[in-house]
Amino acid sequence: MARGDVRDREVFGDREELDERVIDITRVAKVVKGGRHFNFRVTAVVGDNHGQVGIGVGKARGVPDAIRKATERARRDMRPVALAQTTIPHEVVGHCGGSKVLLKPAAPGAGVIAGGGVRAIMEAVGVHDVLTKSQGSSNMLNVVRATMDALGQLRPVEEVARERGVPVVKVMPFWRREK
Repeated sequence: MARGDVRDREVFGDREELDERVIDITRVAKVVKGGRHFNFRVTAVVGDNHGQVGIGVGKARGVPDAIRKATERARRDMRPVALAQTTIPHEVVGHCGGSKVLLKPAAPGAGVIAGGGVRAIMEAVGVHDVLTKSQGSSNMLNVVRATMDALGQLRPVEEVARERGVPVVKVMPFWRREK
C-alpha cells in the first residue's frame, strides 16, 4: 500500500466503514556491532468521516507488518473531534516538537487546503472545508501529532458561547449566521 492510499473497511454488523490511510513509510536503522539493522516505521490515520479520528505508528522488519500495527493502533486511538457542519468551529494551533500546525475554519465550498499528513487527517475526520498552515519542522510524524493536538483543542460553538455568556450566533463564523 503506497503513501496516501485509502482502504475502506467493510460493514460488519453495526460497525461503520473506516477510512484508513497510510501517511508515511520511513526506513529506520539501528546500528549494532555487526552493522545496521533496518526496520520500517509507518504512520497511519483511521477515521470514520463523521468526527472521529486516530493516528497510529507501527514499527516492524517488513512494511506489511508495520502497516498492520499502525492501523490497529490508530483504530484503538480514535477519539471524537468537535465539528461545525463541514468545517471546524474555530481557529486553533497545535504543537508537537518543532512542528506547529494552524487550522482555520473555511466557508462551504473552499475545500481542504492542506498538504500531506494534515490533509489525510482532515479528510479522515470528515472535514470538507478548512484552511491549514504547517510551520516549523516538516517531520511527518510531528506534523501529524501537532494536527491531532490541534483537533483535540477544538470545542463546540455552543460550549464556547455558554462560557462567554453570549448568544451562539455571536460565536459562529459569519457564513453560518442567519440574515
